[in-house]
Amino acid sequence: MAIDSLTFSARLQALSLPQFQSALPNIKHGVEREALRVNPNGGLATTVHPTALGATLTHETITTDFSEALLEFITPPEQQARVTLAQLADIHKYVYENIGDERLWPMSMPCFVNSETNIPIARYGSSNVGQMKEVYRKGLHNRYGSMMQVIAGVHFNFSLSDDFWQAWCDLHQLENNVDNRSTFHFDLIRNFRRLAWLIPYLYGASPALCQSFLAGKEKNFPFKKLGVGTLYLPFATSLRMSDLGYTNSEQSSLNICYNDLQSYVKSVRVAINTASEHYKSFPSGQNGEWQQLNDNVLQIENELYSPIRPKQVAKSLEKPSDALEDRGVSYIEVRALDVNPFSPLGIEETQFHFLDVFLLYCLASESPKFTSDDFDESESNLDKVVLEGRKPGLLLENASNSITLVDWANQIFVDLEKVAKQLDTANNTVSYSQAVATELKKVNDASLTPSAKWLDTLLEHNIDNSRLGLELAQEYREHVSALNYLHFDEASFVQQAKDSIQAREAIEASDTKSFNDFIEAYFA
Repeated sequence: MAIDSLTFSARLQALSLPQFQSALPNIKHGVEREALRVNPNGGLATTVHPTALGATLTHETITTDFSEALLEFITPPEQQARVTLAQLADIHKYVYENIGDERLWPMSMPCFVNSETNIPIARYGSSNVGQMKEVYRKGLHNRYGSMMQVIAGVHFNFSLSDDFWQAWCDLHQLENNVDNRSTFHFDLIRNFRRLAWLIPYLYGASPALCQSFLAGKEKNFPFKKLGVGTLYLPFATSLRMSDLGYTNSEQSSLNICYNDLQSYVKSVRVAINTASEHYKSFPSGQNGEWQQLNDNVLQIENELYSPIRPKQVAKSLEKPSDALEDRGVSYIEVRALDVNPFSPLGIEETQFHFLDVFLLYCLASESPKFTSDDFDESESNLDKVVLEGRKPGLLLENASNSITLVDWANQIFVDLEKVAKQLDTANNTVSYSQAVATELKKVNDASLTPSAKWLDTLLEHNIDNSRLGLELAQEYREHVSALNYLHFDEASFVQQAKDSIQAREAIEASDTKSFNDFIEAYFA
């Protein structure tokens, strides 16, 4: 049987079978939450990564992203959303206890930053791999500027169990193997990209930003001003996802293919091996000077900006594309989520339930292969929604046919409700249907979206983005600090920190190659 021969209705009906009902509770999630450290006055912290938080190169749960000040908290894969949230709360609590009087910024768009030179690039030690991570970040600074790199997001990792994949492959009369599971994952990814506009509409929370972020670029957008230095777009949902945020002009010319694993890997490898005239001016090892890893369109695969990624757990120094080619796709990383500013942890339980429904719907729905026009259409829809998603009557394109966002979303939610019922039955709950009902209200009343609620608060009180962010940062610090540890405890975090430092030192002691030779071998 062809892998795409079953209709959505047939697949939906199959989810009620015993083999699927027993497998659906085994969906696993992990969260990667980013947060800037800020001073009590709301300015960016310029202190080094605290020793009590361990070595960022090797710590299992606490690391940094672009900057020393941009923390990243990582939870392991878990079935229950409440477990993941409890783990995330424990990490937050320990961090608050070890960053002095600093706070964690509760928003995606950064706090007031006086100058890009005030943003310290993350350090990972003296090992070759640590230096590689630092040079990569220097390259990001030179290519796009540091401001863009201190935007924070929440990444949602989603994986289906082995018993689900066995049942799913049996349903399609296919062998349960790496190739077929990867093909199904890419079906899911294509549908997610078609409908990716829905995520910033529902969860975008960055309609406004501090004027310091733009450094003159505000002239390119019809911004309005409020307070002392806040700029906003009246109908924006997620400026983080716009051309002001995670963008790369060089990447617009890439033809990354999402039709199958082999095409995806091939197109990514082309990008990391294609020289760019724009980046030639930055040294990449000439005379021992490293301002980027290379002058290619992408230094490494992590530089590819995408709202969703196919993932495979990589071995030490293994390239993501090599891991995917060797062992296939094992989970999905959703990267389209703004930090939820109304949650002390940056994400809420109802988001887990809705995303489970949405991703399962993307898998179960028919997923034609992308043409270049299809991909361009999906990108255009996403661009429209992040900039003006709450605009009444906003038109999107669905297979070249114009349709309002509200009408299209309501059509999607009819099927999401059906998927939610299957997950409810399997988990003996109503949480999935309740999550879908909550999000449907936002579709039909844009004032309920996080972006509208955030902007309405700013306008009602005529206050700056940064002031509201700082008030919440203080409130969340007090709230989380008062919680009890539930899954981890202070002693375990202290031990993790010690273990991570020892692991980093062991890596540094084991280096035998020069950095030049190390980089040459990595890219060989």
